[in-house]
Amino acid sequence: MARFSIKRYLPRSLYGRAALILLVPIVTIQLVVSFAFIQRLYEDVTAQMTQNITVELQLLLDTVEGAASMEDAAQQVAATAATLDMQIAFPGAMVEERRLFTDLSGRVIRDTLSQTFEGLRAVDLVSGDKTVQVSLETGKGILDVAFSRRRVAANNPHQLLVLMLFTAILMTIISYLFLRNQLRPIRRLARAAEAFGKGRHEPYYPGGASEVRSAGAAFLNMRARIERQIEQRTLMLSGVSHDLRTPLTRLKLGLSMQPETKDIKDLIGDVDEMERLIEAFLDFAKADALEELERGSPVDLVKELVANARRTGKAVELAGAIPDVVSMKLRPLSVRRAVENLINNAVRYGTRAQVEIVVLETALRISVEDDGPGIPEARREQAVKAFSRLDAARNQNAGSGVGLGLAIAADVARSHGGTLRLGDSKSLGGLKAELVLPR
Repeated sequence: MARFSIKRYLPRSLYGRAALILLVPIVTIQLVVSFAFIQRLYEDVTAQMTQNITVELQLLLDTVEGAASMEDAAQQVAATAATLDMQIAFPGAMVEERRLFTDLSGRVIRDTLSQTFEGLRAVDLVSGDKTVQVSLETGKGILDVAFSRRRVAANNPHQLLVLMLFTAILMTIISYLFLRNQLRPIRRLARAAEAFGKGRHEPYYPGGASEVRSAGAAFLNMRARIERQIEQRTLMLSGVSHDLRTPLTRLKLGLSMQPETKDIKDLIGDVDEMERLIEAFLDFAKADALEELERGSPVDLVKELVANARRTGKAVELAGAIPDVVSMKLRPLSVRRAVENLINNAVRYGTRAQVEIVVLETALRISVEDDGPGIPEARREQAVKAFSRLDAARNQNAGSGVGLGLAIAADVARSHGGTLRLGDSKSLGGLKAELVLPR
């Protein structure tokens, strides 16, 4: 049996939850005060005021009962009623019992009168405008008495409820404005953090409450440290690459001047391999470099890369319908490096590759498929890690890579707020790498 959880019904955003925290106490207080107000004013106060009027009604009854004749009773009760500011009809025709269902104080008036007078026959609370009409049975006939309702019920009791409602609405509006101002710095911090996660540098200045300012200052310090670390790593690898190129060039030049033997050829191959490793390390460092975002067309970029690969003799082709030119913000050099690595991996471990561009509503997907052996699903997470070489699962005849191609592509995707997905190619039977970039 599934347990009931209130979390699924609560707002997910901080703004919604904060608004709920403010509104629940206000609504609860309004309900409690309204109930107490109705209980005390509509019932207790009305019963007390009605009890006071029963003394005057009893005086009228005593006047009728004490008269010697019908004529004397009519004259005496009329004079008494005039003094008490009441209107009477004696003998009367008995009014009709009438009361609105929503008239809460009318129910209290009727119950209080019936408890005092056994001869009460009817109470009309509807016919007269703010008038109570009562029919009482006497020994000489029916006595109809009419008096103002203000004498038995509070005047305009709904004003308190209206005032409470108006105050609640006013306080809710003030709370909304205050809450919006308090949450605005948090939203700015969230946008800046999200932008930084996608590789964008959005200006941000700490503001708001002291706790939010502390969090904002911590975020700025963290962002500065990460940027400084990336810059230092890039500069370090660039410097190492530059310093190693000079002795490697001298070594390669010296080997080229030696007699051409098998050992010399192997040494020259080792030097070339070292140069490729240095270039791969430098490309991996540049993948995290803070290249500025530019608006460009990834479709044109991919078409250019495919054309360049075909000119070098690689079996690469564009598959599917080529979409129209799409303009979006990206880092052209990083995206170029990522797609080029995916294409090089495809033709290195397979014989041909297909590149497809799909424009989605909120993202752009670049797929590269090959007819190689692919990567088992259990090892795909390891394949995107730096310096990971799954040689047992790939084609060794085409040469061994450094183990940075997929890692660079994954880093470029993350720096744009996207992702790199690995799967099986349905058309070629090898690996399918999808570079997904948000638009």
